[in-house]
Amino acid sequence: MDAVPAVKRYRSIWISDVHLGTRGCQAELLLDFLKHTESDHLYLVGDIVDGWRLKKSWYWPQAHNDVVQKIMRRARKGVEVYYIPGNHDEAARDYVGLQFGGVHVVDEWVHTTADGRRLLITHGDKFDAVVRYAKWLALLGDHAYVTLLHVNTLFNWVRRKLGFNYWSLSAYLKHKAKTAVEFIGKYEEALGEEARRRKVDGVVCGHIHTAEMRDIEGILYCNDGDWVESCTALVEHDSGALEIIHWTEVMAQRLATTGPSSSPTGGKIKAKELTAKEREAA
Repeated sequence: MDAVPAVKRYRSIWISDVHLGTRGCQAELLLDFLKHTESDHLYLVGDIVDGWRLKKSWYWPQAHNDVVQKIMRRARKGVEVYYIPGNHDEAARDYVGLQFGGVHVVDEWVHTTADGRRLLITHGDKFDAVVRYAKWLALLGDHAYVTLLHVNTLFNWVRRKLGFNYWSLSAYLKHKAKTAVEFIGKYEEALGEEARRRKVDGVVCGHIHTAEMRDIEGILYCNDGDWVESCTALVEHDSGALEIIHWTEVMAQRLATTGPSSSPTGGKIKAKELTAKEREAA
């Protein structure tokens, strides 16, 4: 019988852009991440639930419910959980200042790392000119993005049949697009300027589905990525050091040493493939 991989403990974990309620959400991979990690602080940096998509059509499989339950269970066990709503779950902004089951809903937060750095935590949509001033264009872009994710689902279904690991076609195409690269650069600079204006040492955000950690003229910019394309999280070690975790890479390393029984599908590969076919048929 294969040994159960050890749980990795961190001081803090940041995740965002899970988009529960959509077919592109990699809920099983997120559940695997939550199963193998622990922390004192857990920050949900927006777009955890995709209200935009749920308004159009209801999609809520058991795995999505399991993610919510696992997060709530952490809060009940004493983990400090902060939920910073984004643009896709903007309805939750009506509840800023309240807490539900130990989960604190806040508009933003300032986190102090173990080595004394102060980090502004915000989803980031307020610094996206398209979302802020032309929401209709953002909704149109969201529709195109969902279509691309459907193609990505089919693409990865074929990869699984051929024995390859998950790879994000949508993330690859986004990084190849010049306009997307320019947008990301401006977005990062805007967040850096806000952090400087607020006199903090850095900023943690999400929104653009691009995990990144770099210095912007003395300001630490951290984007924790997403759980649709890249399946990434930002973590803080006990020393205060920050790191971006690419969970598909961690899983690939684990599977190489422990075998397929340690996969998040729990050995139910056929069921997962059938679900993928059903999703394509839908």
